[in-house]
Amino acid sequence: MRVIVQQSEPSRTSDCNDKTGVELLCVVRALLKKIKRRVLVGDKVVVGSIDWVDRRGMIENVFQRSTEILDPPVANVDHLLLLFSMDQPKLEPFALTRFLVEAESTGIPLTLALNKVELVDEEVLNTWKSRLHTWGYEPLFCSVESKLGLDSLLQRLRDQTTVIVGPSGVGKSSLINALRSSPHASDAADVDNWFEPILGSKWFEDQRVGEVSTKSGRGKHTTRHVSLLPLSGGGYLADTPGFNQPSLLKVTKQSLAQTFPEVCAVGLLYMIHMLH
Repeated sequence: MRVIVQQSEPSRTSDCNDKTGVELLCVVRALLKKIKRRVLVGDKVVVGSIDWVDRRGMIENVFQRSTEILDPPVANVDHLLLLFSMDQPKLEPFALTRFLVEAESTGIPLTLALNKVELVDEEVLNTWKSRLHTWGYEPLFCSVESKLGLDSLLQRLRDQTTVIVGPSGVGKSSLINALRSSPHASDAADVDNWFEPILGSKWFEDQRVGEVSTKSGRGKHTTRHVSLLPLSGGGYLADTPGFNQPSLLKVTKQSLAQTFPEVCAVGLLYMIHMLH
């Protein structure tokens, strides 16, 4: 498991005491495994038995999590980026609704981004914009191909840990590559931010980009595991394995209405009316 140092104690064996930004390859302490304390991507941990030369260590404890999502398993998430494409694969209301319900059920703020806008005409975009507005969303239209909307998206991701989710083939890996290589990313924060020494490491190479199946119209999986990727402008992106449908296992009858912003808005107006 890879760990990035955010705060370190002075080292007696090194001339350089500031280890911020150093990447360590760590194993999990046996006791944590024994008590079934799972270490998730995004966890803030205590690392001991550090060998600064070989850059290895042992995870000895896990701090309390502010948030946790299980599918995919990521801790301390500040923001969800739900990515769909306008075409290839075509945007489908049913699939989009399932993803939105799953995302809203976490209680974590989300941004809905619609990629590949260059593949459809203006009328289609306006129709979807109007439709989603009635659902309670203001989507961010973007294009990895033309770079449209990427600057706005970078600002939303700044200094946050964001999980990017969506079905396969919508361009998640391509978007991550574009955001991390954007010349504007470094303008969003100090040039000397502590991500810079590790951005070129082998662990943070560009994400593999897949194709859309000509038979099903759906994407082929390219991401095999959850990875926390640093953005040069500040913040992290958690790339997750693409999947076609979320499980909705944690959505109950009681909580279902709360996952629809338009329903919540009507309920709030009703309460205000009753109070007056």
